[in-house]
Amino acid sequence: MRVLVFLTVALPCLLLPLLYLSWKGDLSLSSWDWIGTILLVAVAIMAWQVNRLIQRSMSRRMQNQALIDHLQQERAKGERLNLELGREIEQRRRAEHSLREAQVGLELRVAQRTMELEQANQALSKSPPRLAATVFEAASEGIVILDPDYVMLAINQAFTRVTGYTQEDMVGRKVTELASSRDALRHFQTIRLALEQSGAWQGELVETRKNGELYPQWLQLNVVRDIEGNVSHIVGFFADLSARREVEERMRYLTHYDDLTGLANRALFRERLQEAQQRVRQGGRSLALLHINLDRFKLLNDSLGHEVADQLLRHVARRLSNALPEADTIARLSGDEFAVLFDAYGNLSSLARVTSRLLAKLRTPLSVAGHELVVSASVGISLLPDSAREISALVSQSNIAMQHAKHLGGNNFQFYTESLQASTLERLQLEIQLRKAIDEHQLEVFYQPKLCLATGRLDAAEALVRWRHPILGMVPPGDFIGLAEETGLISSIGEFVLREACRQACEWQRQGLAPIRVSVNLSVHQLRHGKLVSLVRQVLEETGLAPHYLELELTESQLLDSVEHIIATFQQLRELGVKLAIDDFGTGYSSLSYLKRFPVDFVKIDQTFIRGLSEGTEDAAIIRAIIAMAHSLGLKVVAEGVEDREQLTFLRAHDCDEVQGYLVSRPLEAEALVEVLREYQSVDWR
Repeated sequence: MRVLVFLTVALPCLLLPLLYLSWKGDLSLSSWDWIGTILLVAVAIMAWQVNRLIQRSMSRRMQNQALIDHLQQERAKGERLNLELGREIEQRRRAEHSLREAQVGLELRVAQRTMELEQANQALSKSPPRLAATVFEAASEGIVILDPDYVMLAINQAFTRVTGYTQEDMVGRKVTELASSRDALRHFQTIRLALEQSGAWQGELVETRKNGELYPQWLQLNVVRDIEGNVSHIVGFFADLSARREVEERMRYLTHYDDLTGLANRALFRERLQEAQQRVRQGGRSLALLHINLDRFKLLNDSLGHEVADQLLRHVARRLSNALPEADTIARLSGDEFAVLFDAYGNLSSLARVTSRLLAKLRTPLSVAGHELVVSASVGISLLPDSAREISALVSQSNIAMQHAKHLGGNNFQFYTESLQASTLERLQLEIQLRKAIDEHQLEVFYQPKLCLATGRLDAAEALVRWRHPILGMVPPGDFIGLAEETGLISSIGEFVLREACRQACEWQRQGLAPIRVSVNLSVHQLRHGKLVSLVRQVLEETGLAPHYLELELTESQLLDSVEHIIATFQQLRELGVKLAIDDFGTGYSSLSYLKRFPVDFVKIDQTFIRGLSEGTEDAAIIRAIIAMAHSLGLKVVAEGVEDREQLTFLRAHDCDEVQGYLVSRPLEAEALVEVLREYQSVDWR
């Protein structure tokens, strides 16, 4: 710093004289000018060197000071670490001391507990009746204790409960001497070797109870050694697997069989179909599949309940099994659908005979839970390889044939043909058209009058639905009534006919005609819905028709589907004042005990008996019997399908009350019937 001060003062002092000498330009003084300049340069260089040395010295001093500061910080940090390390060492010393104390205490407690256990074991071994025996006898599994020579020393109560053998039967005997351990004897060498090598064995054996019954057993054996390591005892634990095996067998059974009927289920049926198809491909054999569907089963199920329906299905399953002993497989596919597989059938004629025999046996009346029921079925038959090449087609074709049989009224069988496929499509189109017809009011009501033989008057008319298609014209009732029943559209059609018939009857009266009774056919669908009585009451109130001018008809076969429910419904209709009739009487195998319970007013003889009057005396005898029986019950008789005077004469001679048929009149529109009602007096019906 002093040097810098010196230079700061010296340099200006030299610089001014040099400038003066140079400015004067005196040659005598020029030497001094150069000497001064040299001196100035030397002093400047010396000042620069001195300054550089001073800066370097200052830099080193600052570095040394920083190093000294860093060393002091590191020394302080080291002192802190030493303090922390000292504290940690002290803590470890204390922890080691605590662990040594805990270890000593644990060793003392273990030694004490070991001594207590030894004392307890000694006490337990000295007092088995109070402790060991209690545990031994209370065990739920069977326990047996053997000595090293496999001699039985003890068994518990569970052993006796499972096997039936008592202490006296087993204790003191070797396992190899017991007849109940035959399966164990076969595995004895394996069991003994496992016990010697590993000290344990477990596995399933089939053993024998005292009564000779075999049962599955799960046995576990363990070796017990003494203090010296020698085998002192062999303890066996076993469980009875009978209940478990029964559950497993039950599950396997339900996998392939129907729980309700005992027949093969759908899964087993498919397996049998695949197996049969393989045999057909290998040996050139033929298959026949029968698809069976019970007629009107849903109505019975809804009316009588599931329990009665289940009992009926069991009866049907037994009848199927008894009627078709030659069948390869009989299966229940769903609620009321069954399938029968014939492997290597003979010919179509034999199939037809077998199926006819089956339908006849199914049709036999049976009693279920106090109800007398008649069951019919629709059967479809398909053949492989005649009509189908694959199993899927075989099943589909049998179902199509079954549906066709059901469309024909049930209680029949049909073979699959290619035309049925087209027929099925036609029926689908017809259903669509029928729904459209109901919405667009294409349906009409025609009326066929009934002649009272006692008065010669047309005092009644049956209302019949007709379909006037805008393109096809008049569609025959037989083409759409069955379809309407199947699809449930019959309920809407029935309500339409009921309303229109009651309205028209009142209209005829307003036109001055004598009141006549109108008959309307009922459907089981209307009865099933449970709203028929309220509907009839509503229609009578809306139209103003007197109840005794309305007659409701139900076919005999439909009566038998749900007897109790129909009787109750008929009672309510009878209380309204409505007349009731049984249609197609003589074709439904009805029981007289049921007939007398139905609150009906009329019995209509089926037209098949009327047509047969000219063919022999059997139909005539049946008609006479029906008339006599009905009159004895206080019922009137109506004969339908009367077409010639010979039939009319016979019916009048045997006191038939009313006749209906083409001889009297064809079904007519309401306007045309008015003319017939006005002109009927000019016709001589005698």
